Amino acid sequence: FYSAHFNCVEVNATYYTYLSPNIVEGWIRKVEDADDFLFTIKLHQDFTHRRKYDKNSLQSVSENLALLEKAERLGGILMQFPYSFQFNETNAEYIRRLNETFSNYMQFVEVRHSSWSNQSVYDLFKALDISFCTIDQPEIGKAIMFEPVVTNETSYLRFHGRNVDAWKKSLGSIGKEQSYEQQSERYNYRYSPGELAEVMQKVKTIYDKVKEIYIIMNNHPQGNAVVNAKELMKMLNVEIQKMKTGLF
Repeated sequence: FYSAHFNCVEVNATYYTYLSPNIVEGWIRKVEDADDFLFTIKLHQDFTHRRKYDKNSLQSVSENLALLEKAERLGGILMQFPYSFQFNETNAEYIRRLNETFSNYMQFVEVRHSSWSNQSVYDLFKALDISFCTIDQPEIGKAIMFEPVVTNETSYLRFHGRNVDAWKKSLGSIGKEQSYEQQSERYNYRYSPGELAEVMQKVKTIYDKVKEIYIIMNNHPQGNAVVNAKELMKMLNVEIQKMKTGLF
């Protein structure tokens, strides 16, 4: 059903758990009639937030990536780091290590602190062939701003919403136990048509600089992501090729 409306999905479950290859094989079967449908995989938090992983964790992730790659359904890997992950040589070196570990795949790296917004970082990402993820998020503290940056032939954009109050509340709860619903509340935001038009003007400035652009709506609570994604597709005149078989 999903692939009849969109041509890409960012898998968030892989951030929280190590999935069985059987699940991934099921995804592949379900989109076999959607010619251009791709999955992007969010790397497990052991690699990005805890930054402690073992060979079993790596093997699990690698096996599922290989399945998607073989089926020509893998768009790439999203490595999303927290706001606390600021730019310094130690953290830059960690990104180099991950880049080498997953060198066979397209990599999208999301950093949320403005210390990463500098030319030396862009040059590093270009050298490593990493796509610098452009994100839209509330402008709080030293949060990185929404400014599309091109570091390879693919651009990856994520929209987290602009729920400032919920975002501040979430930041104040770091280290405290929270339910999934509480963690997700900061993403509870629906972009207005005017806000979408505003960011799309910036997106259009990189059209001629890349071969492929992924636009991911992460404002998922209450179906906001679906609504805004459909509105963006209309703005950009994007049409999804219909499935060859009926829905069942």
